[in-house]
Amino acid sequence: MARRFDADRGHLRAVAYRMLGSLSEAEDAVQEAWFKLSRADVSAVENLSGWLTTVVGRVCLDMLRSRGSRREDPLEYFVPDPVVTVLDATNPEHTAELTESVGLALLVVLETLSPAERLAFVLHDMFAVSFDEIARIVDRTPAATRQLASRARRRVQDATPAPGPDARRQREIADAFLAAANGGDFEGLLAVLDPDVVLRADGGKVLAAASKVVRGAEAVIAQALMYAKFRQAALPVTANGSPAFVAVVDGRPSVLMSFTIAGDRIVGLEILADPERLDALGLSDEDLARATF
Repeated sequence: MARRFDADRGHLRAVAYRMLGSLSEAEDAVQEAWFKLSRADVSAVENLSGWLTTVVGRVCLDMLRSRGSRREDPLEYFVPDPVVTVLDATNPEHTAELTESVGLALLVVLETLSPAERLAFVLHDMFAVSFDEIARIVDRTPAATRQLASRARRRVQDATPAPGPDARRQREIADAFLAAANGGDFEGLLAVLDPDVVLRADGGKVLAAASKVVRGAEAVIAQALMYAKFRQAALPVTANGSPAFVAVVDGRPSVLMSFTIAGDRIVGLEILADPERLDALGLSDEDLARATF
């Protein structure tokens, strides 16, 4: 049974991560599913993978409801946990195949949904779970569950940017932003930013004063030029498949900046400055030593 569960662990982690936007909480949800499996009689279960998916969904739904009742941090500033991959030095387009990879911009939108809406959308639209099965989790009729997913889908579609260019072009745009910011090049920044770009910065509890939302190209440029005064070594990475950089100070990650790109313009910047969550990114000392100015 343990071997069978391990075979599904990656899939279950992917479900939980999309539901929760937190890597540590996703691991907790998967572990809780194992506890439930170890105590259950599943001899009559024909589709164990499906059974485990619904179990993880129910666990995540309870966690989201509990989180909503005790959330202290303003949702407006929240940046979900990123899945960071260090670029292969010999191949700038290299990205690890991570089942949990889903754009940070989408995870930000999912945070605005109610727990039941998020569950219905994630399980149905991302993992093809039937509305009949989801209805049993949220204790509603299949028709009502279909409406939950429909409402969530509309909000996601309204808030999600159009697809960006290929990975190489996205990296070029991100590199151009960093070069222009470091060089104090106002026109260079203006050329790569969408007029309605949104910057979201999350400093966590330790750096709460750094948390903010900045809207519009000129306001974002002002922030970029201000931070350029504190020029730091940068390590190119991907965050959930999108181009990103980790700023490194004294051998430790200090900021992660991830870019959401539509067309040839940056439409969103997600900045994680929370020291606790940055230390949990899993970057090795060897990786961090590759950061350059």
